[in-house]
Amino acid sequence: MDTKGDVNSMLDLIRKKKKSLIIKVVFYLIIGAFVGTIFLVWGKGSDKAQSDGNVAVTINGSQVSYDDYQTSYSNLYNLYRSVYKEQFTPALEKQLNLRQQALDSLIDQTLLLEEGKRLGIRVSKQELVDSIAAIDAFKENGVFNKERYVQVLSYQRLTTDAFEAMQERQLFVDKVRELLQEEVSIDDDDIDAEYHRRNDKIDLNVVKFAPPLFESKVDVDDEALQSYFEEHKEEYRLSEKIALDYLVFDPANGRDAVTLDDAELEKYYRRHLDAYEVKEQVKASHILIKAEAESSDEVKEEKRAFAEKLLVDLDEGADFAELARKHSDDPGSASRGGELGFFTRGTMVAPFEEAAFTLKPGELSGVVETSYGFHIIRADEYVEAGIKKLADVINAVKEGARADKSKQLAFEKAMDLYNINRKGGSLAAAADAGGLSVEQTPLFTRGEAIPGFGLLPDVSGVAFSLDVGELTRPVQVEKGVLLYTVREKQPSRIPDFADVRGAVEEAYRQQQSRLLAEEAAQELLSKLASDVSIEDGIKGLKLEIEETGLFSRGYGDFIPGVGSSQELAEAAFALTAEQPILSGAIEVDDKFIVATLKEQEIADPASIDASERESLRESLLGQRKQEYLDEKLKQLRDAAQIVISASLQSSLEGDF
Repeated sequence: MDTKGDVNSMLDLIRKKKKSLIIKVVFYLIIGAFVGTIFLVWGKGSDKAQSDGNVAVTINGSQVSYDDYQTSYSNLYNLYRSVYKEQFTPALEKQLNLRQQALDSLIDQTLLLEEGKRLGIRVSKQELVDSIAAIDAFKENGVFNKERYVQVLSYQRLTTDAFEAMQERQLFVDKVRELLQEEVSIDDDDIDAEYHRRNDKIDLNVVKFAPPLFESKVDVDDEALQSYFEEHKEEYRLSEKIALDYLVFDPANGRDAVTLDDAELEKYYRRHLDAYEVKEQVKASHILIKAEAESSDEVKEEKRAFAEKLLVDLDEGADFAELARKHSDDPGSASRGGELGFFTRGTMVAPFEEAAFTLKPGELSGVVETSYGFHIIRADEYVEAGIKKLADVINAVKEGARADKSKQLAFEKAMDLYNINRKGGSLAAAADAGGLSVEQTPLFTRGEAIPGFGLLPDVSGVAFSLDVGELTRPVQVEKGVLLYTVREKQPSRIPDFADVRGAVEEAYRQQQSRLLAEEAAQELLSKLASDVSIEDGIKGLKLEIEETGLFSRGYGDFIPGVGSSQELAEAAFALTAEQPILSGAIEVDDKFIVATLKEQEIADPASIDASERESLRESLLGQRKQEYLDEKLKQLRDAAQIVISASLQSSLEGDF
């Protein structure tokens, strides 16, 4: 294989002005459709998973390798990152539960593939060809272009065969979905019911019973607390703890002594091309004559005419910066003579961007209209897309390569000392040989931040499985390379009551005040059922009647002034003039809610026209189809034999 030739070809492709950026963006749009299906082999799973035992999950005998799972996860990760951009943080990733999403997608797609085979579904060659030809990313001037097709795929190191297999699988799964959903239908009664669900409005009288209001009524004695503790012992169990002795091999200590030859620098540069990629960008200045979107046509024409006059002045030699300072309505750039600095595509509104990127340095645009008003744009500098040459970034490459090699040398040193001392398990001997000092952590629990290092799930997972004094293999961490042994272990245990009495009393008070709040709420409901008014029912209690105001199910499960609760929303919209009282108190946000119907507005389905009714029908049908498919997948999952590997399960349950 001509590796050097392949790399040069890739560099040439990336350096081709705008095209590489377009290709990069459109590929993510394409690849997003295949999250969860990539590289799954028809009916039998991944050959790699079977050949080397690298199995992440097995579904009815079909094996999915860790490589396939990681591909699914990475594509999902990149998709969300492209959507959320700088807002995509590790916390959001955890909240979205992307690892579980990736696994669920793989399982669902595998089950749909199996179901499709059982149903005898096929994808014809013509269907495959037509679907690929319809993808805009592969078109030139609106027509499929084979050269562009190959180019787009090669940019992401995909062959046409691999992509076509992916596309065929996706078409197959789409056909399975469509066939399963054919059974779903809706009638006029369904549409009327949905219209009512979305548009009927109610107004509630609400009384909230918050447990803290009843805490003063709780009686506490040692016997009750002791009894509570005995019933809830496990809630007070202390987790297993360990403490470590460790050495840190800091790469920075040997960085100055690292030497690098030209081949190493070239290798580092080629492995980090993304870091040296330059996006197409333009440096521009502008004069803005502001016109609000809601301005009248007369006002807009007046503003345009003034911009046209300024353009004539510029053509006759007027100073751009002087006119910008005097007339531009953009406060951010006017004081700088209209200068905006460099910006890339996707930064400015479309008409402005299109004009700016078509200008040559020094050229003026015509009058460009955007939602902000009328602009005169001058291009000052232009930078085409590409990769910076090695010579231009040599200092950064040297620094990066030196850092990488320092890390490698630090790891090799740690590994050598580990191999020499692992039989004796002597960290002290390794420290003496390496000229280091043994450091110690205090006790910490599994899943807790390791003092001095932070959260290291992989290290904790191994450390808690070690015996005291057992030396483990070195691992890379942010501070360098870590070589450690367990100094002390404290097993999990139930503490003495005396040690946790304060926490037990607090929990007991919360439990009892909650029971008292619920009892008071049920007592009010009993009074209401006996025709006592809600006002009389709360006399003597420090409670208020709150009114929600009219609201519809358009709020979802949210009840104004109360919070979100599917149970309460469903119960509230089931109330009628004949049955205006909730049958039971419902807990929402740690409060027990009693509600009565004050007012009801019933919507009339006959009031909507045919177009609105058809839109509602399509929306409801799509919703029902998805619900039906979700239920079908649940049935397939329940009937399937799904085995998730222990290591993947640990990854799903731990912090990531």
